[in-house]
Amino acid sequence: MTVRTRSADTIVTALAADRLGVPTVVYFVLSAAAPLTVVAGVVTTSYAVTGITGLPVAFLVVGAVLALFSVGYVAMARHMVNAGAFYAYIARGLGRPCGVAGAWVALVAYNALQVGLYGALGAAAAPLLDQWFGISPPWWLIALVAWALIAVLGVMRVEVNGSILAILLTAEVLVILLFDAVDLLNPAGGAIAISALSPGELFAPGVGALLVIAVLGFVGFESSVVFSEESRDPRRTVPVATFAAVAIIAALYAVSSWAMTVATGPARIVEVTRQDGPETIFNLAGAHLGGTVIDIARVLFVTSLFAAMISFHNTTARYIFALGRERVLPAIFGRTSVRSGAPKTGSVAQTALGLVVIIVYAAFGLDPLVQLFFYGGTFGGFGVLLLITATSISVITFFARRPGEENIWRRLVAPVGATAALVVIVYLAVANFATLLGVDPSSPLRWALPAAYVVAVVIGLAWGLVLRVTQPEVYAKIGLGAEAATGRATPAMARPAGNQPRHARSRTR
Repeated sequence: MTVRTRSADTIVTALAADRLGVPTVVYFVLSAAAPLTVVAGVVTTSYAVTGITGLPVAFLVVGAVLALFSVGYVAMARHMVNAGAFYAYIARGLGRPCGVAGAWVALVAYNALQVGLYGALGAAAAPLLDQWFGISPPWWLIALVAWALIAVLGVMRVEVNGSILAILLTAEVLVILLFDAVDLLNPAGGAIAISALSPGELFAPGVGALLVIAVLGFVGFESSVVFSEESRDPRRTVPVATFAAVAIIAALYAVSSWAMTVATGPARIVEVTRQDGPETIFNLAGAHLGGTVIDIARVLFVTSLFAAMISFHNTTARYIFALGRERVLPAIFGRTSVRSGAPKTGSVAQTALGLVVIIVYAAFGLDPLVQLFFYGGTFGGFGVLLLITATSISVITFFARRPGEENIWRRLVAPVGATAALVVIVYLAVANFATLLGVDPSSPLRWALPAAYVVAVVIGLAWGLVLRVTQPEVYAKIGLGAEAATGRATPAMARPAGNQPRHARSRTR
């Protein structure tokens, strides 16, 4: 192989480095969290479904748990840089077959989150087009326009996507803060109520569903590590972006969900949200801001969905790329665009799936808001929760073999505490899944959707074991990231087992 050929091969099997600073990574993370979509949809749904007013406290509690998780998460990020994130972390912590299983779960979860947004965007934009232009296109036609834009953006330079997200996210956060200020300045009964901020509000029947819904609001915070290979100084960028995202999300959602109770009165928030649903925030602010501002906010609600689509598309494409680069998926998926450095094949694959889903839902007349967005978002969010929990366990096992590389807080105390809390939340999610979906406990969806992840795990484990037997050279590189493409291994993994330092020894998994 000539030097020129090797150079070209390196270009198309590596993401573009040194493109993203802390602010851009934070924009990607917060856009995936879709703040205006969460405040308008998740918060109001939570009040309506659970009937519990302690959501502001739930956001703070979940934020604290995820911050605790992030201590070990970003500590492990200092020892490996891999766009595969959860997949790579689980592979290095729990073993390669478990890593492949985690990859399958990640692909299912992030694809569900991304394609589900097409339904919400189509349903949200249609009324605006009818109001302004007197046209009523079907939701799927609007979704196809968004699909085409995402397809183009997905293969462009990552910083171009980051710039678009910066504009959209800044606008939607400003609108949320404006609505919060209006709610707080116009309290029901003339006095600001703080009862929703009492920890005692969490001790009520159904609190499990409340905590899980709060977790769903944070989905996306973990994607900072996905962009580590494209970050400037990832050892600094990833930790700062991760903790900043968790703090911003927790504070923004806690304040916004509390402000709603102030505007309606804590005793009426459940009644109002059950009656008005996602329109609650617009109705509350509309009485004081006028129609023009509310129309702008409705547009930003649509762009919030679009921004989340961009972010999840980029995240999913990089997972596919990471698996292709390590030959867990066919090698063609591990290729990037020479011009943009974007994971081209992974992006095209995700785009193709989105098109199939839109066509199928349109052909069968399925509800885009409930059966695509709501079910898809809940299903995908639950998958991310499973990945976070598995990764938290992986952090503990990873550092158990490297006791001298991080202090005891980062490698043991924080990860153990986070794991215990996350396991409880997973249990509550499974126990309350019917409530989360808004279906009868006897509905087959109650078990079918969680069971889909069991199937994904079994297939992933089986494929990992097949690779160990049939392609040991591929199996050996699982979780190595860019090192898998170059053929290099990390120093600890390159040494024969008997020559490793005591803390680095571990049997090959």
